[in-house]
Amino acid sequence: MTTWTSDELDRIAEADELEMAPLRRDGTLRQPVPIWVVRDGEDVYVRSFRGTGGAWWRTARASRVGHIRAGGVAKDVTFADVPDDEINDRVDTAYRTKYGRYGGAYVDPMVAARATTLRLIPR
Repeated sequence: MTTWTSDELDRIAEADELEMAPLRRDGTLRQPVPIWVVRDGEDVYVRSFRGTGGAWWRTARASRVGHIRAGGVAKDVTFADVPDDEINDRVDTAYRTKYGRYGGAYVDPMVAARATTLRLIPR
């Protein structure tokens, strides 16, 4: 399995947003959408602000692959579910820490969207 380099992890973590483009059923990439991204250790995570109704999330969940760009890093990725509560607790903290300046109206929905947590695995 491919892993992120330290430089890639740092650059993605420092970026305020990540451009997400999951692969559609017809094999084409969706138009990229900006989303928040957080790092926990050697892993990178995203969530859907709109919960399971988010269009990009539904597409990512169906295809399990796509392309991301953040902090000058562009990668094809695999999307993996995160059912582990301990990891989700750390991702909650990462969202609150990184994006807390935007206030609860934005951060609280991201923390509440635990069911949509996806780990980005470089391909």
